[in-house]
Amino acid sequence: MKQSLQLRTSQHLALTPQLQQSIRLLQLSTLELHQELEQILSDNPMLERVDDPLDNSVRLLADGAISGTASTMEAPAGDSEVSSSPTESEASAEAPAPESSTDNAESEWSFDDISRSAKTSDDEDARPQLEAHETTLREHLLQQMREAMHDLRDRALVELMIDALDDNGYLEESLEEILERLPAELEIAVEELSMALKMVQSFDPAGVGARNAPECLALQIKRFVKVPFVTRRLALAIVQDHLALFAQRDFNKIKKALDCDDEDLREAQAVIKQCNPHPGAPFAANASDYVVPDVIVRRSKQGWQVMLNNDVMPRLRVNVLYANILKQSKGDGALTSQLQEAKWLIKNMRQRFDTILRVAQAIVERQRNFFSHGAVAMRPLVLREIADTLGLHESTISRVTTQKYMLTPHGMFELKYFFGSHVATEAGGEASSTAIRALIKQLIGAEDSRNPFSDSKIADMLAEQGMVVARRTVAKYREALKIPSVNLRKAL
Repeated sequence: MKQSLQLRTSQHLALTPQLQQSIRLLQLSTLELHQELEQILSDNPMLERVDDPLDNSVRLLADGAISGTASTMEAPAGDSEVSSSPTESEASAEAPAPESSTDNAESEWSFDDISRSAKTSDDEDARPQLEAHETTLREHLLQQMREAMHDLRDRALVELMIDALDDNGYLEESLEEILERLPAELEIAVEELSMALKMVQSFDPAGVGARNAPECLALQIKRFVKVPFVTRRLALAIVQDHLALFAQRDFNKIKKALDCDDEDLREAQAVIKQCNPHPGAPFAANASDYVVPDVIVRRSKQGWQVMLNNDVMPRLRVNVLYANILKQSKGDGALTSQLQEAKWLIKNMRQRFDTILRVAQAIVERQRNFFSHGAVAMRPLVLREIADTLGLHESTISRVTTQKYMLTPHGMFELKYFFGSHVATEAGGEASSTAIRALIKQLIGAEDSRNPFSDSKIADMLAEQGMVVARRTVAKYREALKIPSVNLRKAL
């Protein structure tokens, strides 16, 4: 076989580094975007951030004193703010780059022109507060032990029981298993561990130190005050012997087994509902998760107005000092590359937020009924409809609507929430699956707890409103709303 060299012309699609960065920034959430930005700022000296994420925080100085950030201090006379200095902006524009002047002006865009509402001294953020220490369950129980006990051996045994509790306040190990782990030379008997456990169970919160759910509920019921003796005895019998039937709301079997009527069972049920099956949960140090919206929707005289959330938009620009150094050095290879990367990032950041705003405006335009009347007025919407309207690809719309949130008068929603499949109606129209879920929630919320609606009944009620929905579809939507079945919703 003879070898030869040939020249061929072909076309193929290649993603430039700038386009790859644009796609990556578009699919990041707000938290991931700021983490990515901090990494880029530490790697590229040509890029700087005008806004300080720690404006409203306090800082500890070397001498131990607490001081505000530099932005809260009074600026020296004759110095202007960094974000509004015209000379620095001009210096950034004069920095050399291989692009044309038009492209330079576009790529050096920053968020400096975004108006920010000034915070007065009366605002809550103007008074920095230090987070207080949260008492753990172990610390809470040890404090009670120190106040109630003085014998060192008894203290050690009670502390051993406290250390064996889980986050919910339960003792998962048996006393025999705990005894096996102890050295034999201590000569500790099971009875001593049992007495230590009873001491822990007498502490606050009620129910702590229980070995199972029936014991936890029983400990709390015994400590309730102003509960009639008959009601207390019935409630204890239910949680100790018939808790599974009570959880399944099989009240007929409970009444037959305990020989009681509806009124007695209703009073016992009210007592059991006051119990907390997880007594240690309030002491768990779980940080609250919250979402910052990317766009905000408000009603104005012209209708529904969509605006970007300025608090999540970083203000970037090219560093003036390094730009001047690059200009004087007549082009350094590394600095020139970093300058170009800084301009690409600023341009891609602007494109990211512009795309999010355009998509949010298109969503609000098509879901006006939702903002006016709520979820029951949601209309069917698919990604292709928004993509065709804005001239974008469906994958771009999918990236924009993932982990991006919109603050509305009805609450906080992910942009994907406004997209949903359609269900045919008897009149030949279409109804959104989101609207049907809202109707199901309304119907169940207005039902009689003594005679709740079954899934078949809900499907018939939706059919009366012109929505053809199968029973299994109603069950699927109900489970998605985390609404229990008809048997678990039934009350006395």
